[in-house]
Amino acid sequence: MRGFAKCIMSLGLAVLSFVAAGQELVHSVRGRVTDASTGKPVESVAVSVPGRHFATVTNADGEYVIKSDRPISELNFSFLGYRLEKRRVQPGTERLDVRIKSQALPLNESFAITGDPWHILKEAMQSVGDNYPLEPELLECFYRETVRKRSRYIYISEAVARLYKTGYNRSVKADKAALEKSRVLLSQHRKDTLSIKMMGGPTQPLLLDVVKNPEVILDQDISRYYILNMGSMAYIDDRPQFVIKAVPAEKTDFALYYGTFYIDMETMAFTRAELQLDLSDKAAATRLILVKKPRGLRFTPKQVSLVMNYTCKDGKYRLSYFRSDIHFNCDWKKRLFATSYSVVNELVITDRREEVQPISRDEMFKSSDILSEKSAEFSDPDYWKDYNIIEPTESLEHAIGKLKKTLK
Repeated sequence: MRGFAKCIMSLGLAVLSFVAAGQELVHSVRGRVTDASTGKPVESVAVSVPGRHFATVTNADGEYVIKSDRPISELNFSFLGYRLEKRRVQPGTERLDVRIKSQALPLNESFAITGDPWHILKEAMQSVGDNYPLEPELLECFYRETVRKRSRYIYISEAVARLYKTGYNRSVKADKAALEKSRVLLSQHRKDTLSIKMMGGPTQPLLLDVVKNPEVILDQDISRYYILNMGSMAYIDDRPQFVIKAVPAEKTDFALYYGTFYIDMETMAFTRAELQLDLSDKAAATRLILVKKPRGLRFTPKQVSLVMNYTCKDGKYRLSYFRSDIHFNCDWKKRLFATSYSVVNELVITDRREEVQPISRDEMFKSSDILSEKSAEFSDPDYWKDYNIIEPTESLEHAIGKLKKTLK
């Protein structure tokens, strides 16, 4: 149950540059996704090109941009609790704003579904071989990690990476990541340097894929350490989902999670997982996520959460989106007030390559590697011209501008 692998967050200096030629993605559509009832932007909506492998997600402002090597004639918009929106794209369209509608539950299904949650969860685990690829795949992804000190960004790093995932009947130990292109932007204020190593890097989604790596939470011990309950049904892509909630059942010497799992009622495939680390024992939670810290610095975790989405394409489900949020306080002994920090790691699968080439040991990005030490500086405004990315929010764009000024 100790599957929350330790990865790295470091606020060091950028010294290397990894640049690879991408596809000529000369066609693009951008826009904003809002809730049809409230008009508010909807974050993390999956945006994809039907019949192709290109995909991205909306940012916190509901904004997206998706690129293709061919003219885009149709787009799909998908999000938990909303109807699947399929929109035609007229020739020459460069912007498409979309209002998505929530998926209403039938009255007789709006209550908690009865049944044995452990039996449903077990059946979903046994169906992994039928629902997920068993052959190796090579995926292209966009990854971003940010660090805020209070409300101010002090670190932004982005990368396009290749993920080599072996079949879901294999261990995650054989899965690898390699950088194609990456950049970093750091605050130059001396007081912003934080010598704490935490989870991070594009290897994180490989290690924490809960469907492929059940040791995170879905192993046989789940029946020993957790109480399972049925939640109210939900819809993903107009398909009804079982919702199973896991709550820690006993006190242990290691940290557990609060978990919510969405399982397609027809295929019994996991479609979404939400995990929240139990922080009732701060010492146990700290041991799980903290690698090391300077002597005399006190570290207090405030929130640790994970979200994973799995999307069906060509009859198989694959990890399509990953996000981790870590909030913590740091203070030196004898100081009166602590400083709050937040770390967000976000990854979206943007393409699936036809030719599956294993990643060599020489180009492999290891879980012990530090992304900022393998990245170029934030300078070229067309840096991601030939790649699909998660659009930066307005606040992130503002932060990038401010941090760039500190480099001058």
